[in-house]
Amino acid sequence: MTLRLFDETPAPYVAPEVIAPGAMLLRGFALGVDEALLQAVEGVVAAAPLRHLVTPGGYTMSVAMTNCGALGWVSDRSGYRYDAKDPLSGQAWPSMPACFAELALRAAAEAGFDNFRPDACLINRYEPGARLSLHQDKDEGSMDAPIVSVSLGLPAVFLFGGLRRSDCTARYRLQHGDVAVWGGPSRLAYHGVAPLAKGEHARLGAQRINLTFRCAR
Repeated sequence: MTLRLFDETPAPYVAPEVIAPGAMLLRGFALGVDEALLQAVEGVVAAAPLRHLVTPGGYTMSVAMTNCGALGWVSDRSGYRYDAKDPLSGQAWPSMPACFAELALRAAAEAGFDNFRPDACLINRYEPGARLSLHQDKDEGSMDAPIVSVSLGLPAVFLFGGLRRSDCTARYRLQHGDVAVWGGPSRLAYHGVAPLAKGEHARLGAQRINLTFRCAR
């Protein structure tokens, strides 16, 4: 990952933006700890490199990813699942950095979900053209805990729909430092990311990093 001095003036955090029952956008919530998050990402990636997973249907994902925490989300021709070991190394995933867990806990509480203790963090890297098709996060053992998603780097268009794939989908522009939280009645809402537009972020260059926190057990 190419690192650069962060020279953009961060926007102040504003009140939560409700986008659906149980779903909120916390604009600028991660600003102030973004540098610590990015340095922690580098440490995780050094131990468990980013890779392009293959879906059960044989499609190679355009988003590169890795994991940290007790469990990591993996995909191959045999299916989607959580695993305690990195299939590339056979070793346990890197521990979740304290700054990750602290931010996830604060963001979940801000959105009305107290005592969030994620055991998995998916780290996704988007480069221009990469996208994430509409899907539900349903591989977790319990649907009681929310999903917390942190955006870093280039802006992205977040797609958020309903409980059916055919439901109308709203589009939200996510900037560096924005955090999305969804749970409760929106826990299984379909969501995705539109193809990332070309651009240059002062700190990360031509990429976006997304941290997605989950309670997988």
